[in-house]
Formats: sequence, C-alpha cells, structure tokens
Amino acid sequence: MTSYEYLTGYADYDTADLDLPFTRLVDLADRRLGAGVICANDELFAERENLLLPTPALFQPHTFGRKGQLMDGWETRRRRGTDTAHPHPGADEHDWAVIRLGLPGVIRGIVVDTAHFRGNSPQQISVEALELPGTPGPRELLAAGADWREIVPRSAVRSHAANGFAVADQGRWTHLRLKQYPDGGIARLRVHGESRPDQEWLAALGTFDLAALEHGGCVDDASDRFFSPPVNLILPGRSREMGEGWENRRRRDGGHDWVRLRLAGRGLIRAVEIDTGNYVGNAAGWAALHGFDASTGADPADPATAAQWFELIPRTRLQPDSVHRLRPAGDARPLTHARLDVFPDGGIARLRLHGSLVRLG
Repeated sequence: MTSYEYLTGYADYDTADLDLPFTRLVDLADRRLGAGVICANDELFAERENLLLPTPALFQPHTFGRKGQLMDGWETRRRRGTDTAHPHPGADEHDWAVIRLGLPGVIRGIVVDTAHFRGNSPQQISVEALELPGTPGPRELLAAGADWREIVPRSAVRSHAANGFAVADQGRWTHLRLKQYPDGGIARLRVHGESRPDQEWLAALGTFDLAALEHGGCVDDASDRFFSPPVNLILPGRSREMGEGWENRRRRDGGHDWVRLRLAGRGLIRAVEIDTGNYVGNAAGWAALHGFDASTGADPADPATAAQWFELIPRTRLQPDSVHRLRPAGDARPLTHARLDVFPDGGIARLRLHGSLVRLG
C-alpha cells in the first residue's frame, strides 16, 4: 500500500503512477503554506479552492445541492461545441485554474488527483509555470505578455486516480496554470519540489528560523517516517494534533531515531525550540542537536565525515506536550545542516532554529 492509498482509505483508488521519489518532497502548493487558487474560468459544480485542501478528498453519496452531487474538488460544467451538427468541444477547448504556490521553488513532480471523479474527470491535463515577483493578481497573471512555460505537456489522466507527472524543468516558479481538456473534475493538486525563497528578503529579515520550510529549509533524510513525515517539523505554526508532527515507530533494537535538515543557507544558530506539543504519552524522551558545515564541499550524509558534526545542544531530557527553549553551548559556529537525534524514539511536533545567515568567506 502506498502513502496515497493509506491517506484515501479506498482499496480501488488507482496509485500506479506514484512509485516516484518526488512524492516525498514538500507540497509547494499546500494551503497551509500560503498557497491559493487565484482564479479559474469555471467552477460551476465545485469550487476551485478545493484543489489545495491538505486533506484527502472525501465522497458522500446522495448529498445533492441545487447544482447536483456535492463534490470535494474543482469541477466545471460540460463544454458544448458551437457547431450544432457536431456539438462536442474542439480539441483545443479547455478549462483552467491559476495557482499561487505557497513557497516559490523548483518543481520535481506534480500529482493530479481525480479521486471520486469516476465519470466526470477530464481526459487530459497540462501544466504551465510562471515566475512573477511580488503579489500579482489575475490581471498581471493573465496579461498577454506573461511568460508562461509548459512544464507538464498535455497528458492523459485516469479517473478516480492519483496521476503523477515528473517535471524536468529546473526553473524557479511562483505560479502554475492547470489546464483540463475539455472539462470535468479534479479533486486535488499536489506540487512536490524544493523551496527557493527570495534571498534578498531573507537577508532583510536578519534573525529568523533557518530550518523553516517557508525560508528554504528542508529535510534531507530521516531514520523513520512510519506514522508521519519529518517535514512536519518545519511547517509554519504550531501543530494542532498529534498527526501534524513527526512521529516514528517504537524502537526495539536499542538504537535511536534522527532527522537531518538542510538549512536556508550557511548561518549561525542562536536559539533552539524543540516542541513536543500534543505528544502526551509518546513524546521523545531525550533530544540532542548537532551541526555540520558543508560549505567546504563535505557531504553530511557520508559516514567518512561523521567527525565533522559538532554539538549544538547536548542530550537533553524532554517533557511531554511542551515547548523547550534552549541556547547552544559554546561559541557559535557556522553551519549549513543540522541533525536532531531523539532517544530512543517518539514524537516531536516542531523544531525551530533561530539565527542569521553569514557570508561565505
């Protein structure tokens, strides 16, 4: 069972395209990160905003509104051609929605999820991308001179399925335009990639959370992802429930769990927050934090460089459902990566590494 099958809970849900590495990367279009659907040409049956809901699409049969069955997704009316003798839509007719990414970045793959749209999904989709600074509105995004670039060519999609598409283009993007041919319903859109924030903005901030997803931090690797993904550690805001943190399985081998982070840039850490919020009986017992400076070209994942990791926070007892505010010991040292070790296992809701960027050299 794949993670998408687990989330939907439907045995007949088609996830054939999702044995792809990009699905482990953060969803740059997550509504919780500030993403939004700016505009769409049609949303008669179901609202465009549903595309970016972080929860799996749901279906309740025989729940009818004035316009028909209520669907958890974006659904447009049926297109009709103008030729009365041949009333089917032309090959180029399509519906579209424009999405603002919550985090600008490089897109590695896209999932177009048609869950529960069994007889009313589109036949094909395509995706275009645009980089536009600031906070543009529909007028700027739909202007004739807007430099949209196709990153997913027109491709067939299956009904009631998670359709995955790898993206080869390495550009940095702020907005997407999802097209569906000729019409129909799409439940969710997931845009997996790597955050690339505005570096001038980060420099202007001064002191900020170097690990935060919104600032360009990311999870490089982790020992365990059984109950929930480690990227939850660096999401904005506090967790609202246990499933919104990072929780690993119970260890029975005498070892411990860990997560390795790549920071927004090379910086100095001045204050650390380890939050075990909502973990009452299954919080990690102890935690330690180490740093690594990869600016010299050393690989933090290479066992041969293990001695280059240095201690920021020694092994420290943690309390359940609490925020622990800690100061690194000794003189501050520049780092590009951090590793959180938890002993022996357990849940951590959030990790904050407050500091500032330093210039190379």
